[in-house]
Amino acid sequence: MLTRRDAPFNFYHPTRPIYTHTRFLPPSKLAGCDLNNALIAEGCFVEDAAISDSVVGIRASIGAGTQIARSILLGADYYEAPEDADSDQHVPIGVGRNVVLDRVIVDKNARIGDRARLVNDARVDRADGPGYYIRNGIIVVPKDGLIPPGTVV
Repeated sequence: MLTRRDAPFNFYHPTRPIYTHTRFLPPSKLAGCDLNNALIAEGCFVEDAAISDSVVGIRASIGAGTQIARSILLGADYYEAPEDADSDQHVPIGVGRNVVLDRVIVDKNARIGDRARLVNDARVDRADGPGYYIRNGIIVVPKDGLIPPGTVV
């Protein structure tokens, strides 16, 4: 609801603004994105993604071709350099390329591999899976969680 034009409260009220904690991060870099009703925190890198009705937290990295709807991504506590990858199988922090997320909560420092599809098409109400769980139909990727490339939920 915070992403809607008629949100229940106003972060930008002239006499009662809501501030975040100062982090001294660079501004977010959005390249070739389609954004609709989205809040994007500072320090993010989003490349050729479509994001709607979602909140993206600090230092989030979202790969090209990704589609995110009705989701909350809490971001990351730190940046990860590409040279920190220890193998070809390494999944970097953030959301990979060509990922689809719908009604997902992604906690901090989570890793979602390329081509993952987390949408709960089967409308499962409660389940536990490798790297995720579903509660009340919402997919949750826990803090430091890993969703391997190609996972479909």
